[in-house]
Amino acid sequence: MTAIAFVAPSLLLFSIWIFYPLVRSVYLSFHANDLFGGPAGFVGLAQYQQLFTLPNLRETIVRTAAFTVMTVVPGLVLGTVIALALQARIAGIGIFRTLLATPFAFSVATASVIFQIFFNPGVGVFNGILNVFHVQPVGWLTNPATALASVAAATVWLQLGYNVLVLSSGLQGIPEEIYEAAKLDGARGFRLATRVTLPMLTPTLFFLLVVSTIAALQSFGQIHILTRGGPAGATTTLVYSVYLNAFAFGSTNYGLASAMALVLFVIVIAVTAIQFGVLERRVFYR
Repeated sequence: MTAIAFVAPSLLLFSIWIFYPLVRSVYLSFHANDLFGGPAGFVGLAQYQQLFTLPNLRETIVRTAAFTVMTVVPGLVLGTVIALALQARIAGIGIFRTLLATPFAFSVATASVIFQIFFNPGVGVFNGILNVFHVQPVGWLTNPATALASVAAATVWLQLGYNVLVLSSGLQGIPEEIYEAAKLDGARGFRLATRVTLPMLTPTLFFLLVVSTIAALQSFGQIHILTRGGPAGATTTLVYSVYLNAFAFGSTNYGLASAMALVLFVIVIAVTAIQFGVLERRVFYR
């Protein structure tokens, strides 16, 4: 009973904000909607049939997968490189650690507004840099060819501080005697990093891979603020499709939006299960 008493507040919050919305989404996905979005009648699998016959569904899923890869892979690589560099024992390294962890303190909205200014085609920082090298300005967020990559770059920066913090913690948890033994066997530099540091860091990398993938699949705020799913749907992911069908432009198609949300839920579970089934066996748990 004592344990239940301690867990009860968390269970209450989870029930209100997670469990009930999930059950409600399942319910709405099997019902049609009235003009105001309320359930109007049981329609079975009709919402799912409509979803899987949408002409742009495949493109949306591919775009979501591409966005996930463009955020997760660079985020892990950059985070690892920076975290390794921050382990150097030089004067003032603590200042750099603080600065490189700063993005973790920014909210999605704040970071998105900052990058909206950076990506501005007329007075933005990035086109200003291109102008110095006499390169034509780029419509970072207005060109379908660059919009998704631009939003992904902002997302990488937003998640970089968290990745660096977690990876730095993982590096500090590696016992010093392992490095000493490796050095006695002749391991130095690149060989030491690839044969000792990275294998010992795989639990942390695997954790970040799973968490970052789920976060990327659920990304909404930066897409909404920077591009609103445009231009021409170039940044419309599954999550943003849910928003477009449920809330945008006066839409109240909660049934179809709920079906989309549940499909995304299944995709998240499937991707996570694959990661655990395929990649976890390569994780070195000491």
